[in-house]
Amino acid sequence: MPVTTKYPEPGVAVITVDEPPVNALPVRGWFDIANEVTAAGRDTACHVVVLRAEGRGFNAGVDIKEIQRDSGYDKLVGANRGCAAAFSAVYDCPVPVIAAVQGFCLGGGIGLVGNADVVLAADNATFGLPEVDRGALGAATHLARLVPQHLMRALYYTASTIDAHQLHHHGSVYQVVPPESLDEAALALAHRIAAKDTRVIRAAKLAINGIDPQPVHRSYRYEQGFTFELNLTGASDEARRRFVDEGKGA
Repeated sequence: MPVTTKYPEPGVAVITVDEPPVNALPVRGWFDIANEVTAAGRDTACHVVVLRAEGRGFNAGVDIKEIQRDSGYDKLVGANRGCAAAFSAVYDCPVPVIAAVQGFCLGGGIGLVGNADVVLAADNATFGLPEVDRGALGAATHLARLVPQHLMRALYYTASTIDAHQLHHHGSVYQVVPPESLDEAALALAHRIAAKDTRVIRAAKLAINGIDPQPVHRSYRYEQGFTFELNLTGASDEARRRFVDEGKGA
């Protein structure tokens, strides 16, 4: 399985994504994340979740090649639903979710990180949404939780990336550490949270979500509607075809 859960110490669930070569997830992978996070949150013995990944990067978004191999739209619809499910599972998880990010965090990765409770990042981490270059829209909802509004728009329109130190400056990344110290730092923070009364922490998560000014579920699904519109116009097919062809050329 590309998504697995381990309990390295009492109260701490570590969910790892490992989908070589770049953690670009197929439809199955997004639902796997949703299922693993949901299961961890429902476990009364779990006090906190760490979401991490193996490999060069945390997440490269959806598997565009899988979508392109599909003669219809089942994989496109599946990817949209899977992303929505995974992002929602992180946001709605009854216990805090810590995202530990290394390397690239793109597309759907922003959705996961933007909905996490705390973000730790390696000093080589970069964050961005290449959606406009892929003929899709989405996760501006989550990028807007990481950077101010006008910076979000500039990053979105240009498909540019921002690094971990910049996000730390904006307050959305809690801590920046060397890549080799990322897991240790995430577990140390998780240990501090897990030591609290989980009844209080679970109530705190509900309370914080309840006062959130951004309706993350509705706004993300609203964004996705324009992706389907772009598919009807043919713009998305052209963009995905260019992406696949460029990969073959490389």
